[in-house]
Amino acid sequence: MARRKMKILLASSEVTPLARTGGLGDVAGALPAALRSLRHDVAVVMPFYGQIDREAHPAELVFPAIRVHLPAGDRDLAVWRATLPGTENSRRPVPVYLIDDPGLFDRPNLYQENGKDYPDNALRYAYFCLATLWMLKVLDWIPDIIHCNDWQTALIPIYLRDYDSVRNDPDLGGISTLFAIHNVLYQGIFPSYVLPQLGLPQDAYGADRIEYHGYLNFMKGAILYSGGLSTVSRTYAKEIQTPDFGYGMEGLLQGRAADLTGILNGIDTERWNPATDPALPAHYDREQMEGKAVCKRALQRRFGLRRVANRPLIGMITRLADQKGLDILAEALPELLKGHIQFVLLGTGQPEYHALFKHLAEQFPRKVGLTLGFDDELAHQIEAGADMFLMPSRFEPCGLNQLYSLRYGTVPIVRRTGGLSDSIVNTRKSTLENGRATGFVFTPYSARSLLHTTRRALRFYRGDKETWARIVANGMAKDFSWRCSAFAYLRKYRLILKGDDHG
Repeated sequence: MARRKMKILLASSEVTPLARTGGLGDVAGALPAALRSLRHDVAVVMPFYGQIDREAHPAELVFPAIRVHLPAGDRDLAVWRATLPGTENSRRPVPVYLIDDPGLFDRPNLYQENGKDYPDNALRYAYFCLATLWMLKVLDWIPDIIHCNDWQTALIPIYLRDYDSVRNDPDLGGISTLFAIHNVLYQGIFPSYVLPQLGLPQDAYGADRIEYHGYLNFMKGAILYSGGLSTVSRTYAKEIQTPDFGYGMEGLLQGRAADLTGILNGIDTERWNPATDPALPAHYDREQMEGKAVCKRALQRRFGLRRVANRPLIGMITRLADQKGLDILAEALPELLKGHIQFVLLGTGQPEYHALFKHLAEQFPRKVGLTLGFDDELAHQIEAGADMFLMPSRFEPCGLNQLYSLRYGTVPIVRRTGGLSDSIVNTRKSTLENGRATGFVFTPYSARSLLHTTRRALRFYRGDKETWARIVANGMAKDFSWRCSAFAYLRKYRLILKGDDHG
């Protein structure tokens, strides 16, 4: 296929900064701009949630009502158009189409309340997916490919294949799809009685379709029906084909292994730039590192820690959950704190971990800094002020904080899994000699292994300052911009459009 300009629609249930719960929103908020900068015709579609700040993100009404027919009931969904933040002043601003129905999307949270999913989530996103397809007809803008993200958009490839009025449409019937898996744990599983309400034929409920142990599984259908598959790192693409990480999808993914590609997420290198970051008390770059020491002193001061320049400071920003390695950290951290280190944590999550870190902060008030919650400005300050950054995850599809850490000259200590494995090169003699060492990596999921590797990093920090500076400089030289990821996605799209996608 000639390298012609493509029309690409990215469909996502969240887009940073309009509405976000995690990494999916960051991808949807950054990748379209990178694709657009490479001269492709790109648009984004998402639900118009009530929590979106309409003053900060003004939108114009494009269509007051698009009628969506489903057995659950006909609904008129409006379509608004905003501009993807960060692209307003560019030569190619990226449009964001917002599918609006207050009954479906004007709620306190995106997916759940009080820890429980909204009971009508299947229908909420079924209407969103169908409205997206009919919107394209009304816009008279038919993309070459729809890049679908996670289960909330999984019905788009299913409807393109199994919903007669869509499949037989002369415009919509020719659209190709990529289905991106950000975390295979979240699959969109619903009771089987929902099927008739979705407008799908009864034979869609079968072992080789979207039936899954007596339930509907949206992700399963998208895996089977999409033109190609992607996930957020090469290692995670391999991991999800195994019983330990596939959560029941491993057999299907093995069957489509040739069509599954791992593409590491990028980062916003303008927003995450220690040379210009407005959240920092001082700026620095790879050539002029003096400002990092100022950031460390400010972080120590903020948390009431001893302001000692050569005291190693370990940072962590995370969801407080077992997946993030908090269970092995709970065992290892008290041992580490017996030594001369400092530790700061920003995060929220499971109550037992709130209690643990509160106890440690009380027990070691001049060594442990704690903020239970989320503070974006503080997140930037931790990345800049820490000497090392800890990510002992049980599994990590991609991870972003290790990439931010590299950019900010903060050496990651990570477990070898998913995107952590793909982005961090373990420090050893050979990688120091060839200039590839960027962090410290352990493999066994155990407190002992975490403790051993952290102590190894501490020995390097306290030992040869020139070697430590080299590790820092290696990391800061890495390019994890979205532009690199965008090129990889463009190659993937072209393979799908040629009809010979093989990873």
